[in-house]
Amino acid sequence: MRRAGLLIAFASSWCFAFSGPMAKYLGAAGLTPLEAVWVRMAGAGLLLLGILAAVRPRALRIPRSRLPFFLAYAVVAVAGVQALYFAAITRLPVGITLLIEFTSPVLVVLWVRFVRRVRLPRAAFTGAVVAVVGLGIVVEAWSGLSLDPFGLLLAFGAAACCAGYFLLSDGFGDDVDPLGLIAWGLAGAAVVLVPISRPWDIPWSAFTLTAAPEGGPAMPVLGAVLWMIVIATVVAYILGVTAVRRLSAAVGSTVASLEVIAGAVIAWVLIGEALGVFQIVGGLIVLTGAYLAQRATADLPVAVREPGESVAVG
Repeated sequence: MRRAGLLIAFASSWCFAFSGPMAKYLGAAGLTPLEAVWVRMAGAGLLLLGILAAVRPRALRIPRSRLPFFLAYAVVAVAGVQALYFAAITRLPVGITLLIEFTSPVLVVLWVRFVRRVRLPRAAFTGAVVAVVGLGIVVEAWSGLSLDPFGLLLAFGAAACCAGYFLLSDGFGDDVDPLGLIAWGLAGAAVVLVPISRPWDIPWSAFTLTAAPEGGPAMPVLGAVLWMIVIATVVAYILGVTAVRRLSAAVGSTVASLEVIAGAVIAWVLIGEALGVFQIVGGLIVLTGAYLAQRATADLPVAVREPGESVAVG
């Protein structure tokens, strides 16, 4: 059971890791980040709703009392994370954006301690400090930030929304099906993003083209879209939810960090984005710090611990 859970979580992290590189192809075809994220959310939401309606209709039932929670989940945990992440990768390499996004467990630890006022083990704060030091190395802070400042701001915004995603995991029990929550969250995010994504302005003819981001080989844009929707979103979320039910919070969140490595590898192979020595060393330190912070909360009450149980959100 445990080995199967690890394999499923591993597969989920690799599926999620394709979202950034595939989005680069949409950008090369002329779509803006918000247009690309709307296509992903709408396509995946409709597909997952259709699958659940056919094979698991009970999963789509929303208790009336949970409507505000579903709205918050759609706006913060899905729309916020994805829109900011897609915008960030237009200015930063995919691997670095994922590294910054995965500082979210540290933000969860800080929220639990200073907002919820729950006493945490010292190791949790040690992990937070280690992650911050690693992040400083990633962005080469001593050189006055060698990376795009606005891109970093977008990436940190994605991390904050990702922390909100983890924290919202506390907000539902057995009355909400996780897959139903994801399906409605994706569809709801698409609806929320309509006014700013303006899907009626999307150059739909671009999906018939072949595009190549800088440094990458050419690929049919429609193929990139379908891969992003089916593999990097629907399959990735289904595998992630399945893995969460088989693994502990500490193990699940640790495997989730593989998305950073997978994303960097896929971005390197597909679009030639290679990380520098400082990014690799700093990235390993960031992941170590995040792991220590999460592991330190593994034995806390469920209400505090559950934010770390989500496998991935990229």
